[in-house]
Amino acid sequence: MIARISGILAEITADHAVIDVNGVGYLAYASTRTLTAIGAVGGTVLLLTEMQVREDAITLFGFGSASERDWFRLLTGVQGVGGRVALAILSVLDTNDLSRAIASGDKAMIARANGVGPKLAQRIAMELKDKVGGIALGTGGAAPAPAGTAASDALSALANLGFRPAEASAAVGAASDELGPAATLDALVRLALRKASR
Repeated sequence: MIARISGILAEITADHAVIDVNGVGYLAYASTRTLTAIGAVGGTVLLLTEMQVREDAITLFGFGSASERDWFRLLTGVQGVGGRVALAILSVLDTNDLSRAIASGDKAMIARANGVGPKLAQRIAMELKDKVGGIALGTGGAAPAPAGTAASDALSALANLGFRPAEASAAVGAASDELGPAATLDALVRLALRKASR
């Protein structure tokens, strides 16, 4: 299993990059978002990777962040979502937008990606709704809130009130974005409750 690659960016196209690692070129498919942020040909690059092995192919997928890779793994766990479709979704929606779309059941937003019809978008929203809470919270959906912070305490408060992890995460994430890092627990919980009830 290849978990990450680091080397010289040898080539970049609309859907993949080739990374030269000590004379060996690794082709990694990636989202438009990652390919845009990767830098210029000739520069040093580090990609987190996911390798898929099938009967007829071994394919490497590259990611600019751990949260994007986590979302890729979740998406490809849904029946009918292959690696290319997952990348199409991650090209159209950043991880925070995707988390909120799934938490709110917004299948129209998910269906904006190439290759995702209404039925598949609905299946993605339904199957992943209860899995979103552990992945994204706050700006960019980069990571769960660290324990002991106002955001993690607010998540716990909403969970104790009976909200599902996905709903609690989306509401607290939206409240955190609006109030900023200095928000108090009280303010976060009040705003998150208002956002969750919309």
